[in-house]
Amino acid sequence: MGIAVTDRIAALDWISLARELDAHGCAVAKGLLSPADCAGAVNWYPNDTWFRSRVIMGRHGFGRGEYKYFAAPLPPLVEELREGFYGPLARIANRWNAALDLTKAGFPELHQQFLDRCHAAGQTRPTPLLLQYGAGDYNCLHQDLYGAHVFPIQVAFLLSEPGHDFTGGEFVLTEQRPRMQSRAEVVPLRRGDGVIFPVHHRPVEGTRGVYRVQMRHGVSRIRTGQRHTLGVIFHDAQ
Repeated sequence: MGIAVTDRIAALDWISLARELDAHGCAVAKGLLSPADCAGAVNWYPNDTWFRSRVIMGRHGFGRGEYKYFAAPLPPLVEELREGFYGPLARIANRWNAALDLTKAGFPELHQQFLDRCHAAGQTRPTPLLLQYGAGDYNCLHQDLYGAHVFPIQVAFLLSEPGHDFTGGEFVLTEQRPRMQSRAEVVPLRRGDGVIFPVHHRPVEGTRGVYRVQMRHGVSRIRTGQRHTLGVIFHDAQ
């Protein structure tokens, strides 16, 4: 029997991941999902019983491709990823809030406690999603904001193998810095890797102290093949 997903998450080098997030605005948990995990998740896509809605990106100006939001209850793998990543990321998120001198309530230790806060505000719909891209598809730069209560970090898992299942389709982050030109970061990923990144902003240490930079993420054009991604977002939607 393989190692449980929650144990794999706990075994990550969280000190190094936090340093990468602070320094570059993203960090990669390499090979966290097994090939069987990835194949199983891809196989969910045609089965609409797992999902609450389907979005055709071109109809909304989001890019090209499509994605589906999971329905409750979430598949066990998705639930385990959400629960396992939340605690370590909540500690980073609270540190970021303190650095930015944000006065809003901190993030509780347990994910269910944070979800209770979302649900009390009318944010009751699950936000984890499965994305599917074909040749010529892409995802425009965006932020995944679904209501007043936003958890500031999310994780996306590549379920397909670059160079085998698809070509192109690089994960891209942009950082809009005050009074400066924007900075881009292209993140190389393999199947099973999870990229950890900000939802909408992060603190950066400057010469005059800490300042806030706005972040957006997207996917470059798929040249050939098909690419699937599992997105794990920790706040629920209105």
